[in-house]
Amino acid sequence: MSSLLSDSDLAHEAQVVWLENVGGLDYVRQALDKTPRRRNKPRYARDGRMVGYTELDDSAPADPDSGLYRRRVFFLLPHDRDNQPDGLYQEGAPGEAVDPRTIRPRKVGEKTPRSQRGPAPLTAPAKPAVDSLPG
Repeated sequence: MSSLLSDSDLAHEAQVVWLENVGGLDYVRQALDKTPRRRNKPRYARDGRMVGYTELDDSAPADPDSGLYRRRVFFLLPHDRDNQPDGLYQEGAPGEAVDPRTIRPRKVGEKTPRSQRGPAPLTAPAKPAVDSLPG
């Protein structure tokens, strides 16, 4: 699970809406945004692109002070791995990154080996071949 969200933050989610096919993405970033509506595509004010969002059920309460709803948004920034595979996140991933295959309504996405893609495994050095022993 992401350390930035908990399942209790997502109690009123009804469905996840993807704006593009996420099958080829190793990770997406997730964040809670305040929006004026429970449904429909929210405004997006970050760099990069929004790849998905959640819609809320009819019982989702608005914040009493602002009248806004807290909804999850999934996005990627220009320097993320999908745009720059050899860049900053060639190894590792941002803190809010989760595997999009693990995202479900009311459940925080998970970090997986695919989403986190750590350093390449180290291999043992090859042993020199012994063709023949002196006799």
